[in-house]
Amino acid sequence: MPERLQVTSELITGIAELTTNDPERQRMNDAALVIENGIVAWVGPASHAPAADTSKDVEGLAVMPGWVDSHSHMVFAGDRSEEFEARLAGKKYEAGGIHSTVEATRAATDNQLTATLLRLRSEALHNGTTWMETKTGYGLTVEEEQRSARIAADVVDDVTFLGAHVVPRGMDADEYVSLVTGPMLQAVRPYVSWIDVFAERGAFDEEQSRAVLAAGAAAGLGLRVHGNQLGYGPGVQLAVEFGAASVDHCNHLTAADIDALANSDVVATLLPACDLCTREPFAPARELLDAGATIALASNCNPGTSYTTSMQYAVTTAVLQMGLTVDEAIWAATKGGATALGRADGPDAIGSLTVGSRADLQVLEAPSVSHFAYRPGVPLTCAVWKLGIPV
Repeated sequence: MPERLQVTSELITGIAELTTNDPERQRMNDAALVIENGIVAWVGPASHAPAADTSKDVEGLAVMPGWVDSHSHMVFAGDRSEEFEARLAGKKYEAGGIHSTVEATRAATDNQLTATLLRLRSEALHNGTTWMETKTGYGLTVEEEQRSARIAADVVDDVTFLGAHVVPRGMDADEYVSLVTGPMLQAVRPYVSWIDVFAERGAFDEEQSRAVLAAGAAAGLGLRVHGNQLGYGPGVQLAVEFGAASVDHCNHLTAADIDALANSDVVATLLPACDLCTREPFAPARELLDAGATIALASNCNPGTSYTTSMQYAVTTAVLQMGLTVDEAIWAATKGGATALGRADGPDAIGSLTVGSRADLQVLEAPSVSHFAYRPGVPLTCAVWKLGIPV
């Protein structure tokens, strides 16, 4: 992570359109902003911009917050392209495909795992992702999960413990949950901020998921849930019951699930790239928003079901296929992700460009964010600042 500048301020001007995520002015035309010591110090019309030590003219391009990717699985080895092609030929996705990645990850060296993680993190950063979460979950032993957590903590911004990804082959599910909630949790605790559980058929049932969440809460970790991806299930209701920060996937929701999310602080994190790759129905983004729920968009970068770091792809899909407006999708992929990570407010808030937030931003090779939908598939990020420093 870049170190903060100690003295200088920088004025960014020539902004054709500035997305701030301020509810009072989501987008501003002919705008400028001032960065001081890595933090946004002023936002407003270019004609009223104060003086600063240095300036940068972006010459009529759009500026917006960096993407906040709140769901990925990037500590892995191996390739699952054959499985992907099999799904395209009609094979149904099941959670068990994860086992092939587990075998490859266990066989990889630290250097190999780190190299893959660095490559994907760099790819994401150059495409505008300034804050990234990733999970463990391809080790499934105490030693391997600790190794994954340690490697992740050196590269990404938020690390989630997902020992409860699937039950290892040859092991009893309840016995494995005892391992996850005991020695494994102890081993990874110094490296992680969150705990997650795959509450899904082929993974962990309601009782087992409840045990994982309870143990994580007792250890002082934030809670996340993989839920309602492959069918109707307990994931959403468990997330609401435990006050989890987010429940992720949310493809199959009942009216009661949508109502529960709308009347809670749990963020519904939607993963449209995964939905496309697995040919699952899209999560009901429009219904969730109309009911009053908070949503986030994330990449779900992983080697089996969503091998992409492109948040732009998620946003474009959400607009063109899921019924969101451009502003709704961008908010979900920036401040929505920040909300899902508990980082949307307070000092050094991410996911917005308002006074006091981190100066994590991207410049687009376009005059407006509408080009994410208007020019689908065209890479638009042409410059990135992280904590006020061009990267």
